[in-house]
Amino acid sequence: MVEVKAPILAESIVEAAILKWHKQAGEWVQAEDTLAEIETDKVILDVVAPASGQLLKIHKHAGELIESGEALADIDADAMPVVIPHIGSLAEESNVVPTPVKTSTAKTSPAARHLAAETGIDSHQVPHTGDRVTKADVLKYQAQQNQGEDKPKPKIPEPVIDNNPSPITPATPEENSARPQQRVPMTRLRKSAASRLLAAQQQHAILTTFNEVNMQAVMDLRQQYKADFEKTHDSKLGFMSFFVKAVTHALKKYPLINASIDGDDIIYHGFYDIGIAVSSERGLVVPIVRDVDRLSFAEIENQIRAYADKARHNKLELEDLQGGTFTITNGGVFGSMLSTPILNPPQSAILGMHNIVERPIAENGQVVIRPIMYVALSYDHQIIDGREAVQFLRQIKQSLEDPRRLLLDL
Repeated sequence: MVEVKAPILAESIVEAAILKWHKQAGEWVQAEDTLAEIETDKVILDVVAPASGQLLKIHKHAGELIESGEALADIDADAMPVVIPHIGSLAEESNVVPTPVKTSTAKTSPAARHLAAETGIDSHQVPHTGDRVTKADVLKYQAQQNQGEDKPKPKIPEPVIDNNPSPITPATPEENSARPQQRVPMTRLRKSAASRLLAAQQQHAILTTFNEVNMQAVMDLRQQYKADFEKTHDSKLGFMSFFVKAVTHALKKYPLINASIDGDDIIYHGFYDIGIAVSSERGLVVPIVRDVDRLSFAEIENQIRAYADKARHNKLELEDLQGGTFTITNGGVFGSMLSTPILNPPQSAILGMHNIVERPIAENGQVVIRPIMYVALSYDHQIIDGREAVQFLRQIKQSLEDPRRLLLDL
């Protein structure tokens, strides 16, 4: 007997929950098959079969909480797989289709004997292939027996005429089909995100400063080089790499924005790990692009795209989400004009991007139409003063409105 155990979780994760089982009791599984998915407050992890055999018993079902390394199921590694010959090839050779056999001398697995005793089935009457009756054979035979039973048809009650009707009671929203409601529990990911965001607002002095960025220079640069960039690097040139580069350049000039609080101490980080907020069906996640100061535009774009793909398919790993010294969130992809992003503790600041809209602005004494983006910097006023925050955001604005400054380190 082989135990199927939950993955070892990170120290910061106390428990997880079974999301769903891909295999059911009685099924034959191969080693490394995905048996189930578990959901932590950060990611979804696969539980794989440690050995080939028959999945005998499931200890934890969908929705139940589990702990790190806890036993989830049992696999009978001594069970023999059921091999069903290809009917077409047999028919060509002998024109005879094989059928499951019944024999009183066949061996019966312990799990099959136990299930047969519980359900009142004579294991000697169970059709099977091979030299033993397995639990899967018993389950199949039980299903066939249940299908053959005549089920009583429901009786339709006769209408009752009430000569003294009582006043009509209005239906509740749940009962009224014209006003349907559905109660769905929050996922652990969303509950954890809600808890962290609430704690961030309660434990930090969050202040937000705003500015606007003329995106014309960046858009012209992308338009001029996007074809060559994609041909050379096999990657599309997006806006996010420009923002990551501009943020990194500004963080070097204002290191306090890249710092964090630890008790009564301020920790200055000598590296630049930027979290990129990514929306998934299960909620918002923030994978980390590490050492961005050492990455090219193409490497940044590729990493962000890879994280977005992993988020869509619930394949993000814990290591992808741990750490980070600063976060960028882009509400513009959903059409947001302006917002006040909430800190991602223990980080001390977060930059919010928004949609690009053509607006009239004054330029060289004339009113012109330019593509404008509003940007917002939320920061912890406990360690960052308004002066540093405003200058930091202005540095980002300058770098984006004249990207050549990034190359000249200005």
